[in-house]
Amino acid sequence: MVALLLVALSLGLSNFAAAVGIGVTGIDARTRLRVGLIFGVFEAGMPIVGLLLGHGLASRLGHAAHWIGAGLLIATGMYALVQVARGRDSQGAEDQAAMAGRQPLGRMLISGLALSVDNLAVGFALGTYHVSIAVAAIVIGAVSVALSLLGLELGSRIGGRAGSRGELISGVVLIGVGVLIATNVI
Repeated sequence: MVALLLVALSLGLSNFAAAVGIGVTGIDARTRLRVGLIFGVFEAGMPIVGLLLGHGLASRLGHAAHWIGAGLLIATGMYALVQVARGRDSQGAEDQAAMAGRQPLGRMLISGLALSVDNLAVGFALGTYHVSIAVAAIVIGAVSVALSLLGLELGSRIGGRAGSRGELISGVVLIGVGVLIATNVI
């Protein structure tokens, strides 16, 4: 069980880092819950998908899953930066601050998917241990939700000090998390 908690913690750290980036934008309580649940569902679900898809797909994806997830996060961060650049041309600071509390569902889903793609391999590893996949999914999901909510809170506090630059910081953090994943730091 200790090994499972350590695996869940290591998987949830990337969610924590991304959640800090999202929280910087000043999201509301409803969006916090959505981010936490989306990240938790993806983190808990990908190992199950990994078990269901079979070892053949995992060996084909192998290290590429890591790169796919990193690339998706970097692309999501770049998209956020482009939106900031476009938004500054067409909106005032007050409008941007009001929009910061609403994270697009598509962006959250892509981030959740990107953060959990490499968890497919975890499903195969869990199959070699004598751990119930249901217990593993619950533990991984719960740890992920907790770390995501913690990251969102920390990001929100940082964002309160950053003001209208929150979305810019969010994009940079997502790119940074993608780079850290690509370089195997997290």
